[in-house]
Amino acid sequence: MTVVVKDSITLTLLYSPTPRVVDERTLCCALGTTVEQALEQSGLLRDHPEIALHNADEFVAGVWGRKTTPNHLLRDLDRIEIYRALTVDPMVARRERFQKQGAGRTGLFSKRRPGAKPGY
Repeated sequence: MTVVVKDSITLTLLYSPTPRVVDERTLCCALGTTVEQALEQSGLLRDHPEIALHNADEFVAGVWGRKTTPNHLLRDLDRIEIYRALTVDPMVARRERFQKQGAGRTGLFSKRRPGAKPGY
């Protein structure tokens, strides 16, 4: 049995500067690359200066949807996602949508059959 040792890894980097716009890049780098090094090599920091890599309060990134730090070591075929700050609290948005729709037309009681028990 032969073991093949790879000295490079392939990464995918994603950043969405605005809703429904995604900047996706594929990058080959050396084994032992961190998230910070991958961002610098990909050119995302140069093209999107709003990414605050050195501000720990504003910089949020993930690998395959799990939050990570800039010094996280990457593996082959990792997907790095750079998250932007939320503009609206999701719970507030849900509450406003529900109020706009009206309580009688949504949910479990929206489609009642004539003569049926309440809730069925």
